Amino acid sequence: MIDQRITIIGGGNLGGAIAFGLIKSKQIEPSAITVTRRRLNLLDKLKEEGVNITSDNVEAAKDADIIILAIKPYQVLAIVDEILPVLKLSQIVISLVAGVGLQKLEESIGLRALIFRAMPNTAIAIQESMTLISTNVKSEESRNLVVKIFNQLGETLIISEELMAAATVLASCGIAYALRYMRAAMQGGIEIGFGAEMAQFITAQTVKGATGLILESGRHPEQEIDKVTTPRGITITGLNEMEHKGFSSSLIQGIIASFNKIEKG
Repeated sequence: MIDQRITIIGGGNLGGAIAFGLIKSKQIEPSAITVTRRRLNLLDKLKEEGVNITSDNVEAAKDADIIILAIKPYQVLAIVDEILPVLKLSQIVISLVAGVGLQKLEESIGLRALIFRAMPNTAIAIQESMTLISTNVKSEESRNLVVKIFNQLGETLIISEELMAAATVLASCGIAYALRYMRAAMQGGIEIGFGAEMAQFITAQTVKGATGLILESGRHPEQEIDKVTTPRGITITGLNEMEHKGFSSSLIQGIIASFNKIEKG
């Protein structure tokens, strides 16, 4: 069990998904979670689950052990200034804000709390996120606690701060890239005879199976591809046609373009 009081400042899509994910994990009591938002009526479902809801960020932060900032980049400095007077060194502050680095957070918060950055993706809503974490905190206890929290919501890795921009592209933007492949595969499925719903189901389960093969075996994708590509076969014919049209190159260039965009700010 997670014996900590967690405050999530920002009960939007991401903040709400984290709260629901923690509840589903059954590793923390709903009453130990507080979520803030200006429009409290949008948090009614969380309230029904037993979560504390409030529009007062300062009160929510004051007695929390862990404070998660699930807010927009333009809100960070204002909200940090708002809660700064009540922060304590024993508290952990976890920022989920893209593009706001550890240095800027440390300049704003100073030594008033232990600071972490975390970059989840939207699969956090079904407890299947790939969350990347960076921090300058040396305490193994604190680092393990933050990892334990996000492990309830998917898989977690601690990486260096300098890789957080790349993590945003590969894990967070990566969801969209994978979904775009699925959409294209569905369209192809419809063209060769399937109805839309059946094409979606077949594509989704096939992608799930491919993902499972890699995660379970740890093998390189090309090893699994080799198992289904036979000489003069239909699979290698399709793969080669995709490569002739720039499939891998387009994907790699898209990842690099997104990375360059985030690096430039």
